[in-house]
Amino acid sequence: MLVTGFPAEAFGTNCYVVAAGPGEQCLIVDPGIGVLDQLEETLAQHRLHPAAVLLTHGHLDHTFSVAPVCGARGITAYVHPADLEMLADPSKGLSADLNQIFGGRLEYSEPDDVAELTDGAVLSIAGLEITVDHAPGHTGGSVLFRLPGDATVGETEELCFSGDVLFAGSIGRTDLPGGDTATMMTSLRDKILPLADDTVVLPGHGPATTIGRERASNPYLRELTAAPRRGF
Repeated sequence: MLVTGFPAEAFGTNCYVVAAGPGEQCLIVDPGIGVLDQLEETLAQHRLHPAAVLLTHGHLDHTFSVAPVCGARGITAYVHPADLEMLADPSKGLSADLNQIFGGRLEYSEPDDVAELTDGAVLSIAGLEITVDHAPGHTGGSVLFRLPGDATVGETEELCFSGDVLFAGSIGRTDLPGGDTATMMTSLRDKILPLADDTVVLPGHGPATTIGRERASNPYLRELTAAPRRGF
């Protein structure tokens, strides 16, 4: 499996590209602000052909380039229905302060072809199988994308594209529209903690990590591990 990524020009949002191998079809995860040139370079370098865009959630810093990426190739964008409205109007996911900063200053359009994600669905695209876990809390439609490792080359660790649910050492904020702290803690308990320790986490911001590392050191997961049923 080929997995590569790079931070967007704004907010350091990670944009990922995943494929069965070089020269194959690929999936693009979270094309944010100012990623188009670097994305084209990445696709050309590995001779990849985009088959779909996967969105971990609907915030502008993860979705800004979805329309040009999809429109140029006639491909589908996948998002959870709870975050659909943000594809049409990104301001719905922004705080009042952020709306003052960005309101009307960024030209944005929603993709023509959008498919809705459901919890537990398994997508078979580009020769890959992706399991979808609905993990609300950061937004109502936040999801995880999980892919099995490639046992044929000795890579057995599962991959988890965690969006803004889980970061190395932290979790996503819950104070924006659609966010909820109790719901986030439930998602961490029910969707993150059951994953195997060797699961590789590729977050929406910051460096990669593993579930085992976060279980041992992330203060939010440690709190849940110490009291796993505490009112969530």
